[in-house]
Amino acid sequence: MKAYTIYLILLIFNFSCISKQHKKEVPVSKPNIIIIYADDLGFGDIGINGAKGVETPNIDFLAQNGINHQDAHCSAATCTPSRYSLLTGSYAFRNKAEVLPGDAPLIINPDKETLPAMLQKVGYKTAVIGKWHLGLGLGKVDWNKEITPGPKEIGFDYSFLIPATGDRVPCVFVENQKVVGLNPDNPIEVNYSHKLEGYPIGLENPDKLKQLADPQHSQTIINGISRIGYMNGGEEALWTDESFPFVLTDKAKHFITDNKENPFFLYFAFHDIHVPRAPNEKFVGKSSMGPRGDAIAQMDWCVGELINHLKKSKLLENTLVIFTSDNGPILDDGYADKAVELLGSHKPAGIYRGAKYSIYEAGTRMPTIVFWPNNVESGQSSAMLNQVDLYASLASLTGGKFSEEFAPDSQNHLDAWLGKSEKGREIMVEEAFTLALRKGNWKYIEPQERPTPDWLLNKDVETGLMTTPQLFNLDDDPEETKNVTSEFPEKVEEMKDALNKIKLRK
Repeated sequence: MKAYTIYLILLIFNFSCISKQHKKEVPVSKPNIIIIYADDLGFGDIGINGAKGVETPNIDFLAQNGINHQDAHCSAATCTPSRYSLLTGSYAFRNKAEVLPGDAPLIINPDKETLPAMLQKVGYKTAVIGKWHLGLGLGKVDWNKEITPGPKEIGFDYSFLIPATGDRVPCVFVENQKVVGLNPDNPIEVNYSHKLEGYPIGLENPDKLKQLADPQHSQTIINGISRIGYMNGGEEALWTDESFPFVLTDKAKHFITDNKENPFFLYFAFHDIHVPRAPNEKFVGKSSMGPRGDAIAQMDWCVGELINHLKKSKLLENTLVIFTSDNGPILDDGYADKAVELLGSHKPAGIYRGAKYSIYEAGTRMPTIVFWPNNVESGQSSAMLNQVDLYASLASLTGGKFSEEFAPDSQNHLDAWLGKSEKGREIMVEEAFTLALRKGNWKYIEPQERPTPDWLLNKDVETGLMTTPQLFNLDDDPEETKNVTSEFPEKVEEMKDALNKIKLRK
């Protein structure tokens, strides 16, 4: 009997060891990962979601062969906060992240682990190409030297940036934190409060403009377009807006080619369809909506170029592509490009209320497509998702370490992103000039005493700012037309309390 007991113990021990060894041998999936991040693209701005007057065959291809998410969100209705949340796994309001001027300091703490830094630690080469708008340096940037801290300090091996946005100076590309093509004998100077001599000013020289602009966008003229802020010098380094699709897409292709032997992460942040909308002549007339529609066609071409390059490089099968946008659509955003007049029957936000800057659904409900051949089956998903969760979800996919200390709001919903489950978030914050809470299909909007900013008053945007609470049942009312606070006072208190707990959580 004693011998039998010893034999049984040894058998159990050996089985345990074999099981542990087998578990260790299961490989963690490390596909290449590309996040294609459009700018100001609404839920209804792509063909698969009902666009009129413009075709998006390449984006539609991703959707037809992947998951087209119907209730996926950026975390805020403006660009800097959304980008901050995507890369940090933290809601932007925790850092008071707002839209930044072109000379703002880096708003991501280099001591805070980010999504790209996490992926670096599990063997990924990482890159950001395109629009940045998260600040650079420590403030009062010297554009004539290496700029630090920047993307390198928060986890990117390679960077090629539009440093802020196309409507802000400086109008130069920054590669690995140095201005591209800068002549040291013609240094750059940037100022956001005082006029600089050198370039013409929009308000003073309207005859030099390709597009008229509002006073906010009528300072330094570069390439026939007036911008926010003042700039002097650096003529040799200036970009032309019409070159964006080719320059940025070529940089993305080169990064992919240079890193095809190891897993890579590419955060490819388009400028399109942000203002100023100045599509290349190759795309002028591709839509019936003027520059805004043509910029959508241009953006779709860039998607196609990227996918074709992955195919030619035999990398498509092992690449997870996530296509989405940073915030909702906007028509008149400072430039006279006839976006309103030429809209026709197109609905940039689909059925949803609001726009960029708005706390209503159109502000954050994004076109979101997940494409990964042989790993994601085609279809639609109604799971509630948020870009703040990409950090934890991609950590789960790749075996990366995830810490709530660094990414307090990120949750692992990998199965929902990949279409393997309809169970996404149960509760989610939306952010604009106030905060909202989604809990299932209930939506609560927090009252706000602060009025709509003056610069936004002429943009025809429903911000959703009210001094009293709002409550909507999106099951019955996806267009958010009926405020039901008086019918469900208990639900209002429940949602208010839940939002306050999230706001107070460190």
